[in-house]
Amino acid sequence: MPAPRLSAAAFVEGLLAGQRGVLSRAITLAESTLPADRALGQEVLQAVLPRTGRSLRIGITGVPGVGKSTFIEALGRHVVETLGKKLAVLAVDPSSQRGGGSILGDKTRMPWLSAHPAVFVRPSPAGGSLGGVTRATREALLLCEAAGHDVIFVETVGVGQSETAVHGLVDFFLLLLLAGAGDELQGLKRGIMEMADALCITKADQANELAARRARIDYQNALHLFPPAPSGQVVPVLLTSAVTGAGLPETWATVETYAAAARASGYFAQRRAEQQLQWFEDAVQQALAAQFYGRAGVRGALADVRAAVAAGQLTPWAAAERLLGAE
Repeated sequence: MPAPRLSAAAFVEGLLAGQRGVLSRAITLAESTLPADRALGQEVLQAVLPRTGRSLRIGITGVPGVGKSTFIEALGRHVVETLGKKLAVLAVDPSSQRGGGSILGDKTRMPWLSAHPAVFVRPSPAGGSLGGVTRATREALLLCEAAGHDVIFVETVGVGQSETAVHGLVDFFLLLLLAGAGDELQGLKRGIMEMADALCITKADQANELAARRARIDYQNALHLFPPAPSGQVVPVLLTSAVTGAGLPETWATVETYAAAARASGYFAQRRAEQQLQWFEDAVQQALAAQFYGRAGVRGALADVRAAVAAGQLTPWAAAERLLGAE
């Protein structure tokens, strides 16, 4: 039998008390497309908004095989166990609508984090567009902050534009790389490298340590060819091993040093404000699209118009004009 529906006040009380079950249910509201759920979710978010914005938001992405789950488990354990922080791990996975996503598997590969009472691990919603998944992740991030999480990892599980989406959610963007993965694979990441606030070469242990050190020099040289980072800070190249723990304290120290300098320069607050405005613009576009496709006239004509466009009988622009004129 499903649990009874909570009121907005009960959601707010449970969130501010840090209750994991209430947090999970609040995020489910954020992921829902039902109008009643969306209205309740927005009421809850508005009420807890003054308690948000206090966490450090860290995006983590990486090439296939880089060991993101293992790295997150190791760094997260350092943050929680050594530093005493409360951690949340969220995911952005637009590919889940096609292949089921890997974050559920990631939870099994993060057994320590998944079982710890100070950690909240949440898969991204299955299915939906990148915009829908990103909106749900944004709201989940705010809810985690209201529930008292000091640090939030936002992991990219899909590929392609999900890295750009995560970059727009976080304060610090960490790109994980492998040594000797092949120039053609690493070359695909140039645009993402330009977004990164730090590069981290993983699995820098045992027989791979020498290759990792050589790769570090190569990446340091390559970064000199990139435009200066918007933050004004130098992008470091770090070496870590999730197996031995080497480099993990240094990685976290890099994040904290970056955040302190960004706050002191005003860049931190500026970036947060820019993100808030971008979220607003995205919300307006999504709301307009929902209103447009919700019109009876549009619903009635859409199938025929789509068929005419697909058959080459109607230009996309003419089709759009026709639907925009439908009531």
